[in-house]
Amino acid sequence: MGLEERVTDLERRLAELERPEAGGDEGVSSEQGEAGPEPPVREGFWALEGFKEQLAQAGSGAREGGVLFTGAVGLPTGERYEWQYGELTDRLIQADWSDRADAFAALGHPVRLRLLREILTGRRTAAELTDLDGLGTTGQTYHHLRQLTAAGWLHSTARGRYEVPPSRVVPLLVALTLTTTP
Repeated sequence: MGLEERVTDLERRLAELERPEAGGDEGVSSEQGEAGPEPPVREGFWALEGFKEQLAQAGSGAREGGVLFTGAVGLPTGERYEWQYGELTDRLIQADWSDRADAFAALGHPVRLRLLREILTGRRTAAELTDLDGLGTTGQTYHHLRQLTAAGWLHSTARGRYEVPPSRVVPLLVALTLTTTP
């Protein structure tokens, strides 16, 4: 592994350690390596049933229920991420939703979604991204990269490399999944 790759890996790991906790029950882990065989997918609502058991054990504060998102992701780059987040319905309903608008707005442009996909699949330098067809001018591409970075969907290193922070990989894929579920 070259020096630049080692520094990039260290920066990614440091960013993961320094990320602010978002409240709720969140966990994220990441590793690089070969993807193993696909685990069997269990039938029924096994994740939901386990979550409901945890809510019941939590007592009266969890009476209204909650929301759970989880994922185990292997990317084409060999990176693997596991993530989960749970939140009680009452806390979600009472929260200020306006502070989430920028994160949603950043995903609301086709060029930004393509940039995220390209970065997840291994194109990570500004040069690689600005060379892609159909993204507009170099200035427009940098504008979209800044928007994604400001909203927390990307992390930028000093050498013009971009990555989706480990704590955002599964949430990004969950957000995309929301538009395809019935």
